[in-house]
Amino acid sequence: MGAPVPGSPGGPAAVERAIAELIRALGLDVAREPELEQTPARVADFYREALSGLEPSNHPDLATFPHSGQGDLVVVRDLAFHSLCVHHFVPFFGRALVAYLPGETLVGISAAARLLEHYSRRPQLQERLGQQVADHLHDLIRPRGVAVVLEARHLCMEMRGIRKRGTVETRALRGELADPRWAEALRLPPER
Repeated sequence: MGAPVPGSPGGPAAVERAIAELIRALGLDVAREPELEQTPARVADFYREALSGLEPSNHPDLATFPHSGQGDLVVVRDLAFHSLCVHHFVPFFGRALVAYLPGETLVGISAAARLLEHYSRRPQLQERLGQQVADHLHDLIRPRGVAVVLEARHLCMEMRGIRKRGTVETRALRGELADPRWAEALRLPPER
């Protein structure tokens, strides 16, 4: 069935057993609802994939390149992401903008997407996700500034509690990009 679910002491079989027990605890009966028969295995596979960012072996390998230390703002926009809310294990998802002012090192253009994917593949808070991406990029290439802007819908807000749709925007700003004069350049464009 694949690699163990990160952090699970018993691996996929233990997750399957726990999900089967949850199904029973919710009052559902696999014998009367045969479409549930494969649900524990499917859920275990889902969590293995959705939480793959917890595996040290999945740490992204990012290409870096020497640079003159001069240069304009580098921006990668409209990066889609999905994660699981650490409080409810319900998805939140949206789009990101990752930007940096180069110092003496550049990073490959896919680095922003790789970092976002890595850190979103674990139980998360949106605020922490942006901070982790910004800090990783800052520590890797020591740019003059870093910004990570995330805009997301949270199903924990839409499906329970207030049950309203809305978006949450967070900004992790480092160095020169924390200066308000960059605010306009760091806006997410309207959704298409």
